[in-house]
Amino acid sequence: MTANWTSLDTELARWAEAGLTLPLWWRDDDAVRPTAALDRLAALSAKLGLPVHLAVIPAQATPELAAYCAANPQLVPVVHGWAHQNNAPAGEKKAEFGAPRPAQTTLADARQGLETLQALFGNALRPMFVPPWNRIGQDTVQGLAGLGYSALSTFKPREAAGAAPGLIQINTHLDPIAWKTTRSLVPPQELILQVARQLADRREGRADNGEPYGILTHHLVHDAAIWHFTEALAARLLAGPARAWVFDERTGDEPT
Repeated sequence: MTANWTSLDTELARWAEAGLTLPLWWRDDDAVRPTAALDRLAALSAKLGLPVHLAVIPAQATPELAAYCAANPQLVPVVHGWAHQNNAPAGEKKAEFGAPRPAQTTLADARQGLETLQALFGNALRPMFVPPWNRIGQDTVQGLAGLGYSALSTFKPREAAGAAPGLIQINTHLDPIAWKTTRSLVPPQELILQVARQLADRREGRADNGEPYGILTHHLVHDAAIWHFTEALAARLLAGPARAWVFDERTGDEPT
């Protein structure tokens, strides 16, 4: 079935009438090495002109991935936890960085993640911390800036621009994967309506349009439907009010 984009097109027209601009960014999680799926991600990023913040798992990252990113500068490496290991108690939602682990332990892992990827990627690495499963304890958040991080990224609209002193919050807002059911694409009409609502909230002042609007993907598990929708959505936004955004640790943001 062909998706009906009318609700989003109507909202984008309202943005145009209001002269608004949408900062748009893309985060893709769980990279460790070059794969055919990463080839497809890099090609799509280049085609769209929308860089991908590649959340790399430090404990598993390979030198080959660093070389691949150097050859494909539209892939922007950031830190995805340490080992992507669930440390939550049985019966609780998955998390690597949170209770019952003490902050001293989680911050040691966060430090190791940053140092490991700095050694691999050098200056190409952006000091953004992306906790696996988008969950992190507040005591850990408070210590990230002291390790050298300058941004934190989780999921859903941020409550404030600062996650902690010296640490900007830049979240993602749309995940097209139906993780709890088919693990394929969420029904596209639901996604289109969700984006339209989120953009209306920004236009009408109920959400912070200073926060870049984030598309979250996981290239290693995409099927054709997920790839197709991601491309169609990003292209539609970029043809309208969206402008590509890349995190820059020096200024907090970098329009491209």
